[in-house]
Amino acid sequence: MTSTVTSHPEALRLEALRKVYGTADNPVTALDGVTMALPSGTFTAVMGPSGSGKSTLLQCAAGLDRPTDGRVLIAGEPIPAGGEAAVTRFRRERVGFVFQQLNLLPTLTALENVTLPLRLAGRKIDREHAADLLARVGLGDRVHHRPGALSGGQQRRVAIARALVTDPAVVLADEPTGALDSRTAHEVLALLRSCVDDLAQTVVMVTHDPVAAAYADAVVFLVDGRVAGRVEHPTADAVAGQMAHLDELVAAPAGAAS
Repeated sequence: MTSTVTSHPEALRLEALRKVYGTADNPVTALDGVTMALPSGTFTAVMGPSGSGKSTLLQCAAGLDRPTDGRVLIAGEPIPAGGEAAVTRFRRERVGFVFQQLNLLPTLTALENVTLPLRLAGRKIDREHAADLLARVGLGDRVHHRPGALSGGQQRRVAIARALVTDPAVVLADEPTGALDSRTAHEVLALLRSCVDDLAQTVVMVTHDPVAAAYADAVVFLVDGRVAGRVEHPTADAVAGQMAHLDELVAAPAGAAS
């Protein structure tokens, strides 16, 4: 399947990204000037203490939430500043998203769930491509099963195949191993790793698990909405050590919330 997105050396770029919630009298800064560039064909994990801005970063990067200031560029093109319809079109063409809650439609088969983004985008429904993706994620014999007939790990594989079906510039995954046992989590992480190694896909994953982060090429750490460090070629021990240090920094001010 030919990509609708022109190849670009940077899959995702965040420029001075800020996101402020609340009111003028009581603002809550979730992201505070985050800048980073992620090359195409790489796997990046995003970690940080609770409330550090990880999920907000992913939501803004996907165009699911609008930043207060700054820009998000995907494959060199900024997310449109116009109406929601333009943002939705842009997102459907360039972003694959693996939701923490998966958001599979229970009345649709695995194949129908995977092809849904194509249907919503008004694109040709390439069932052969979708079936190939399901086979690639190990569900070639489950294409006609509905989510209720699949295990948690199999449902997550469907969600990953759905994220890949439009051949996006970047796949964003929010806690993709949440609520999975260690063996199934390993299988899902190995699948995401193979998306990068075998399909030249770009994956950005929010996780709290150092073992999961060790599957990535690099780990970016957030604290209080700011980039607080980066580890290349991570190991689980190195990531766990860095997280312990960050947790200590957050806990240091008297009465501060973690």
